[in-house]
Amino acid sequence: MVGFSDSSHKLSQLDFVIAGGGSGFITRMLCQPLDVLKIRFQLQVEPILKSNISKYQSVVHATNLIIKEEGVKALWKGHVPAQLLSISYGVAQFWSFEVLTKQVSTFNLSPSFSPMINFTCGALAGCYATLASFPFDVVRTRLVAQSENHKVYSGILQAFTSILKNEGFFVLYRGIWPTFIQVAPHAGAQFMCYKLFDSIYKYLVNSQNTTLTSSLVSGSLAGLFAKTVVYPFDLAKKRLQIQGFEQGRVEFGQFFKCRGLNDCLIRIYKVEGLSGLFKGLSPSLIKAVVTTALHFSSYELICKSLARRKE
Repeated sequence: MVGFSDSSHKLSQLDFVIAGGGSGFITRMLCQPLDVLKIRFQLQVEPILKSNISKYQSVVHATNLIIKEEGVKALWKGHVPAQLLSISYGVAQFWSFEVLTKQVSTFNLSPSFSPMINFTCGALAGCYATLASFPFDVVRTRLVAQSENHKVYSGILQAFTSILKNEGFFVLYRGIWPTFIQVAPHAGAQFMCYKLFDSIYKYLVNSQNTTLTSSLVSGSLAGLFAKTVVYPFDLAKKRLQIQGFEQGRVEFGQFFKCRGLNDCLIRIYKVEGLSGLFKGLSPSLIKAVVTTALHFSSYELICKSLARRKE
């Protein structure tokens, strides 16, 4: 039911909002530890290698070290703002995608335009969702980035208040330009690839219905492809979001300083090499595969459940 179709006629815009928010909540609850690992890797200037200078050396090492130093709960650090981020993003993204594809359907375009339609509507939906949810992303990143032994923020409300008071409103949107550059092709590719792989799956198994299996397979492949393409911009966004936050990073090694997107990407390349632009890619790909599969499949299941109630 992702995208306007005959089967989505029974659903209202409120139904799409509920399904989008529900899928965001479920996905975030299950995948938050992967996000914490990804952010910690992205913010580490030192190489992710077995070396005395590296705080985190691998996915397993980082997981064990976080649990040892900060406790199991640290793997869900920043979970509340992350949930607010995921729910608001899910609502805005899926709702706007459904509205946009419904409007485009009135043009009666050839089916050959479907991939481009899905890409364009997905890109616009991603940008709208980013604008609506971005302040939660900044606060979430700050909470995940800070050390338990040198806490700057005690919680989400205090973080928002402190940022607004000491750094200003626009800091809540710091890093939004690389995010837009990242999100537009990423969201577009996600929706386009999901619909494409879903169609291929249906053709291979000779079925006309989208099932839980087809959603999981299509979502996994869409997440893998889309994340790899835009990953350097996601890394740059995280580096920009912690500028001016040195006091919370005392125990995490060298602090990375930059001025804007271009300077950030150039400095990463000069200091950390080409591989530095893909630092944290492994947990990020694991997260992308799992979260995209869960996001689309849970959205489909919630939509189908809501549709059945209207029968």
